[in-house]
Amino acid sequence: MWDRWRKRETLHQIAGLFDRDHSAIQRILAESGGICPAERHRSRLALTLSEREEISCGVVAGSSMRSIAASLGRAPSTISREIRRNGGAGGYRANRADEVAGDRACRPKVCKLVHNRALAQLVASKLCLEWSPEQIAGWLKRSYPGEETYQVSHETIYRSLFIQARGALKKELMAHLRRTRGMRRSRHHTQKTSIHGRITGL
Repeated sequence: MWDRWRKRETLHQIAGLFDRDHSAIQRILAESGGICPAERHRSRLALTLSEREEISCGVVAGSSMRSIAASLGRAPSTISREIRRNGGAGGYRANRADEVAGDRACRPKVCKLVHNRALAQLVASKLCLEWSPEQIAGWLKRSYPGEETYQVSHETIYRSLFIQARGALKKELMAHLRRTRGMRRSRHHTQKTSIHGRITGL
């Protein structure tokens, strides 16, 4: 679906591929403001299911945190934290702990503009001056070189407006965008058909 959306196909065309109504596709796209959600992966430093199974066996066998940690090549604090957050020694289950860890990893990150209110106010002030998100992102790079806390991508600004991350940017600021459609899309895209504007039947 996202590949077709990026290729600028219409909602009707995409819906036809999945034998769905175009409104169903629009609803899914609108949830992320027309911006494809980033694919999330677990950190290579995170505990694996096989490691959690070894932890479970160690807990059942009455092994100490340090001995379990040593057998896995992990820090004792990692093992202690893993067991504590997943039911303790009496309730630790490897499969359940792995599912919960996966759910935590898939949670969307809190928007940078929510954490940094000064940055959000700067972005909002420029939007009110009819600056585009691309212009704002470029201006921040030039005005605050080397200051990571004052850097934000134009896609993050669009995402904050279209998805309405709580406390990031006010919905009213969308009125200052040069194109006030409800979802992010290439400026070259049109939902109109390839024969729009042409005289047919000749």
